[in-house]
Order: sequence, then structure tokens, then C-alpha cells
Amino acid sequence: MNRFDFTPYRRTTVGFDRLFDLLENAGRSAQGDNYPPFNIERIEENTYLVTIAVAGFKPEEIDITAQQNLLIVSGAKATEGNDNRDFLHLGIANRNFERRFQLADHVFVKDADLADGLLSVTLERQIPEELKPRKIMIGGNTGPTVIEHDEAKKKGGKAA
Repeated sequence: MNRFDFTPYRRTTVGFDRLFDLLENAGRSAQGDNYPPFNIERIEENTYLVTIAVAGFKPEEIDITAQQNLLIVSGAKATEGNDNRDFLHLGIANRNFERRFQLADHVFVKDADLADGLLSVTLERQIPEELKPRKIMIGGNTGPTVIEHDEAKKKGGKAA
């Protein structure tokens, strides 16, 4: 197993422990099960969409749990007494699953929808006012003003 050693970086950085832990855990979980398949796309600057293929699952069989910095989507098929069915080919996966997504700070679940066998979970980043970049006036008595993203882009700067 190829594993990257973050020890030299941990010695010279402060406060990045969570980032290194995420990178190490991502390497371990990448070798795991790939069921069910999913897509992650950016809809807008602060809006994301996670789409998970959950064919054959009913809404009541899917559980979505949002915790701090973690989204857990799990599905548990109800037993329907299909034991007497005689399948010639069984190609549709019909097993329970659990998918975990690490979320960045200030990313929250906005809503979820199930249509055509696809579960869509909308995520939104909501940056608090106190964490947005502010312009500080030199020698002025006025308080700092919040810099809008559009204003920063017009000036050619890159907003956080």
C-alpha cells in the first residue's frame, strides 16, 4: 500500500492537524466500496449538489444525517419476503449502503430530493459576516466595511 507520510509537514505547521487527518483518511477510504455511485458538482460559487444513484430505494428507506462537517447518507432496504422469487439474472444492486462526505466549515445541507432513482442533496456554504474580508480605512473613524465578492473580482483580486 502506498501511503504518503505527512510527518515532516506536521512538524513545521500549526493548526493543520485536521487537514492532514482528512488526507490520510481519504487514502484509506478510497480503497473501500464504490456503491452507490455519486456525483459532486458546483452549481454556484457557494452552492454544491451531491447526486447519488439509489435506484430501487424508496424515500422512507433512505436516511440523511448532517453533523458538523459530516454528511451521512445511508439506505436500508426493507425485507419484503422476496425469498421465493426465481431470478435468472440479478444485476440491480439491492443492498444496504452508507456514504460519508466530509464537509468544509460553514457548509450546510440546504435540501434533498429523490427523483428517477437519483437522490440530490444541495449543500450551501454560508460564511458568517465576521469571517468575510473587510476593508479597513486608514485614519478614519468609520468601522470596517465588508468587501463584496463582485467588487473584488472587478478589481482583479481573488476573494476568499
